[in-house]
Amino acid sequence: ELSLEKLYREIEMPLVEVLAEMEFEGVNIDVDFLAELSAEMQERLDHFEAQIYDAAGEEFNINSTQQLAAILFDKIGMKPLRKTGKKTGYSTDQAVLEKLKDEHPLPKLILEYRHFQKLKSTYVDSLPALINEKTGRVHTSFNQTITATGRLSSSDPNLQNIPIRTEEGAQIRKAFIPRNSDYIFLAADYSQVELRIMAHISNDPTMIEAFKSGEDIHSRTASEVYGVPLDEVTPEMRRHAKTANFAVIYGVSAYGLAQQSDMTVNEASQFIETYFMRYPGIRQYVDQYIQMAKDNGYVTTLLGRRRYIPDINSRNRSVRQFAERTAINTPVQGTAADMIKIAMIRVFRRLENMKSRMILQVHDELVLDVYKSELDQVKEIVRTEMEGAIELKVPLKADMVAGNNWLECK
Repeated sequence: ELSLEKLYREIEMPLVEVLAEMEFEGVNIDVDFLAELSAEMQERLDHFEAQIYDAAGEEFNINSTQQLAAILFDKIGMKPLRKTGKKTGYSTDQAVLEKLKDEHPLPKLILEYRHFQKLKSTYVDSLPALINEKTGRVHTSFNQTITATGRLSSSDPNLQNIPIRTEEGAQIRKAFIPRNSDYIFLAADYSQVELRIMAHISNDPTMIEAFKSGEDIHSRTASEVYGVPLDEVTPEMRRHAKTANFAVIYGVSAYGLAQQSDMTVNEASQFIETYFMRYPGIRQYVDQYIQMAKDNGYVTTLLGRRRYIPDINSRNRSVRQFAERTAINTPVQGTAADMIKIAMIRVFRRLENMKSRMILQVHDELVLDVYKSELDQVKEIVRTEMEGAIELKVPLKADMVAGNNWLECK
């Protein structure tokens, strides 16, 4: 009745076997490297601790939010931004500290301390404890039915959440290594997959043409919005355009875009207006999917996966706007999720009689433990199946890097 049988039989059910196999395979961890990293991080934490006490003018329990609030707001006299969830005191969460960090050294030091502490406790110290005694490997669990968009999630440990943007977070990936010296890691990820899906669904001629001709999509956007030739696009223009390209997929407002870039709200508003003039298909897509959610109470991916959006007609403006952003993003992110699942099923089937194995999936990326003599063959299989997962009006592109650990595959 809901037209979901094809999705169920051709994607979700065949994927069960693939995920079971990946969980069973597990991943090899360099315990000695993690022990070194843990010691280094402890040194950094001790150093931060001394700086924090110095900035606060006294020693206190850094992990006590109440003690921290007393120092920030009572002793130093910074302006509290909001109460805690239980309304028992003032909040010192990340968002609050981010806003206060330019006013005094302490908030920034606390942010850095928490970042290191979280990495150390969540990954560096806990990964070795999760190694299975029989296999000597870490076996995550992949969940098919957790996210609303259809993306896979990973738990115990969550290997999809290792922060890659900070140098310290990236170092943790170095601990993930091939099973032995006969193997090498291969990471393959989709290049700008959500923008390519957006080009397809929106049917926008300018964006389709940019992808077909192999142009850099962010430079093309900058050229369109700023009205300059491609060869005159500056790095700053490209940066703004890149932020805007992804922001539009997530239905971000002018205020949201200003927060993510160094534009003012007025500049961001003007940028978005010009963006939609240059890419009219995307403006149409945004309006169409918000309307679809209002009319039907749900939106669908290209393969028919549904996401119900009951808040789309809410009287509360911020609730309604969040629902609208969900309606814009779900068809794109959900289609990308469906697509990599198809690729995984096909890659898995083609590796059946080989020594190489698929071991991890992180959103748009697949990680394989490849028997060295099979590397060229596996690269070809992965490229074919990822780029051919579904047919779009624009070409799909998979980037691949091999390395002796996960970090080297960046």
